[in-house]
Amino acid sequence: MFNSISGEITAKAPGSICIETGGIEWEILMPAKDIGALGEPLSRAKVWVWLCHREDSMTLYGFSSERRRATFFELLKVEGIGPKAALKILGGISQAELERALEAGDVARLEAVPGLGKKTAQKMVLTLKGKLVFGKENGTALASPWGELADALTGMGYEKRAALAALERAAQDAGVFPGSPEAETLVFRNAILLLSGAV
Repeated sequence: MFNSISGEITAKAPGSICIETGGIEWEILMPAKDIGALGEPLSRAKVWVWLCHREDSMTLYGFSSERRRATFFELLKVEGIGPKAALKILGGISQAELERALEAGDVARLEAVPGLGKKTAQKMVLTLKGKLVFGKENGTALASPWGELADALTGMGYEKRAALAALERAAQDAGVFPGSPEAETLVFRNAILLLSGAV
């Protein structure tokens, strides 16, 4: 499972960048504001990524920080918002403005984001109010080496703090560390068993 890619920026275009690392050039779709936060071509950058694997395609999405990626995952929980729409939303409003608008229930501000209609803006407020204030609980999950797996478990309906605790315990019990697909698969499976009370 990919977490981040670090390397030299080889190209920047509207909606995507290319990064070369280890002799491989990656094309990564990114929100416009995240692209703007990175350096110019030939400079080095670190991008937090998410691989969307479908039957007919594999698409790599990137973000300038773990916080931005976590926001992207939260947006995907809103009915009617897919990966491309989530990128467009993140590209049309700053992180701070998005958080303020959601907490205040400011549908009018959200409607001002290009491509975002009133109904979807209302759904965003209903679904995400209180979810993008990355305080102690969310901040801990994002700083954890198992943060991405915790996000996946949260998407399955588990509470984030409980998911993170189960992942940490599963890793400790198995004596493994993050960094390999085998370790992540084992920890993820065992964490689900812990959360479901099977062990």
